[in-house]
Order: sequence, then structure tokens, then C-alpha cells
Amino acid sequence: MSGPLYIPVLPARPHAAGAFRRLWPDVQAAIRPLWNLPPLPGAAPETLTTVVGKYVDPVSAVSRHGGWIDAPFVEDAQSAALAEALSVYCMLGRLRPVTGPERAEAQQVAAVETARRCLRGLGVRVRVTREWDARRGEDVRGLLARTGPGVPVDLLLDMGAVLDDQPDAGKEALRALDALMPLAVWRNAALLGGAFPRATADMLEEGACEGSRAEWRMWHEVLAVGRAYAPLLHYGDYGVQPPSALAQAPAPGKKGGPPWGVLRYTTDSSYLLFKVLARGPDRIDVNRRTARRIIQLPEFRGAGAGQGEKWLSDCANGPLSTSEGVGGPREWLRAGNLQHMTYVVRSLPGG
Repeated sequence: MSGPLYIPVLPARPHAAGAFRRLWPDVQAAIRPLWNLPPLPGAAPETLTTVVGKYVDPVSAVSRHGGWIDAPFVEDAQSAALAEALSVYCMLGRLRPVTGPERAEAQQVAAVETARRCLRGLGVRVRVTREWDARRGEDVRGLLARTGPGVPVDLLLDMGAVLDDQPDAGKEALRALDALMPLAVWRNAALLGGAFPRATADMLEEGACEGSRAEWRMWHEVLAVGRAYAPLLHYGDYGVQPPSALAQAPAPGKKGGPPWGVLRYTTDSSYLLFKVLARGPDRIDVNRRTARRIIQLPEFRGAGAGQGEKWLSDCANGPLSTSEGVGGPREWLRAGNLQHMTYVVRSLPGG
């Protein structure tokens, strides 16, 4: 199979860009992220170039091997200015524009025009909400007709949050792929979905909880059917945050937040979440003990497995006399993404 091994759906945020930058070079080379600009409610079109640069400059800088840049939450009044601001990163960087069959016509037109100008191709992101809707296939057909044969296209089939209460997720993904794959000679085709569960105080009342990797099961179910296009598919997920995290608007200057946070670890079949403290007199002791709990798991891959495991080991073995290395919300997310993305690449054939 040519192309990337892994396509994570990531927010264009500092913690995600920082995690990607710290991946080992061979792991980074196997990944093409689908970066997502956050909602920018009320941002005036004349300020969008500056606002977009704040989020996209860092992710463009780390995307040396390519990827996609999407703005799924754009407001209609922002569409033209936002498309122009993003086109710079497609023309001068290595990112590709994204559109989808449910997007406003103005956004589709702008994305297609950017793809034609930058000569890097177009990402077609097709969302499935639990069940495949055959009408969406006709919408994609129309979008491809407007795009024309001269623009290389990538299929990004987005199943969203794939949870244990969706036993038919694999079947629905197959229905969607059976309808979409014949519509074009796709340069890349990716099956995206699932993520770590959204952590809540109730879930972590006992200090830890476990979630199933339902999207990993969906992926293997799709491959096991043996469709002719299966060797062409690429795997993708949402990293260590639920899909809903992408829709969180920036809150500059926001202070406070819960007094606790989460350390995350990925195993072959599970997502493990462990409660840590963001503040308080017991923070250092609790956080180092929690990190030790992770590195003592039978599933722990060792400090040499990747930068995420190294951070966990350093945290676990650090002194109680200093808070250096116990982290905060950004560091916990970064370490979680580091271990997760490295493990996913290593779990896929060729990784």
C-alpha cells in the first residue's frame, strides 16, 4: 500500500502540534494529519488571516510530509476570507484543502479552486452519523463532477465517535465505502473514527477507567471482509480526544478549569485513563504515583518505546521535592498523543 500508514484527525492546537513535532522521524514520516481549525465565532473576515495564522502556522511547520487542513466549523460570512487565508498554507506549504458534500457551495468552490491552484489535490471529507445515507453518495458524485478530473482527490470517510453501542459500525462503514470507492480514482482513501472516551469526574471516581477501542475493531472488521479496495485503505482516528473536542471554540484568557486531569495510555484493545491533579498540595505525589501505576502495567511498552512512554517514565521516577515533570493539561495531552500515535504506527503493517 502506498501513501501514509496513519491519518490522525487532530486539532490545530499547540499540544497537538507539539506532540507531532516530538515524534520520532520514522513515525512522523508514516503519518499525514488531518488538521482541524477550531470554531472562530464572530471573527471578522478582515482579521481572519491573523487568527488563522495563530493556529495553522505551527501545524504547517511540522507537516513536512504533508497532510490536510480543514475548517469544518466555518461561518458562512467567513467562508471566502477563511479560504483565502488557508490557501497560503496549501500553496506554500504541504497541506491540502478539504471540503465535503454537506458544506456550503461557497466553501466547496473555494476549496476546489485552492486545490487547482496549489496542485496538491483535494480532501473530500464524508461524514457518517451512525448510519450510511445513500443520498450522501449522490452528493459526493455531484461534488466530484464540479471538481473535474484534473484535481487528485482523497476520500476521508469520517465515522465520528465509534462507541460500544454501535455494533454495526463496521457494516455501515462498508456500506459507505461500497458506494464511494467506485465514484473516483481516489489517490488516498481513509477510514476515520473513534477516539479515547471523554473523561468525566464520574468516570474517574475510582481513579481510573477503561474504554474499548471500538474503532480499531471496526477497522479490522472492514479489512476482514476482503473487499478489493481493502488494500488501498488507510487507518485514521481522533488521537486521544473525542471528536467533540474539535468543536470547542478558543477561550483566550480563560482561567480555572477542573482541579484534575487525565493521563492516557493505549493498549491493543483498550483506552486507559488515569486521574491526576492539576493543583493542590498532593499534586506532585499523586501524579508521580499515577505515572508509576501506568509504567507498572503489563501492557506498558517501556521507556524506549517512544517519547510518550519516556515522559511517563520520567514523571514516575521524578523526585517529590520538585513539580518539574509532573505536567499540566497541555503536557498530559501531548504525552497521550505521543504514545498513542507511535503505538498506532507500530501496530499497522509496515510500521
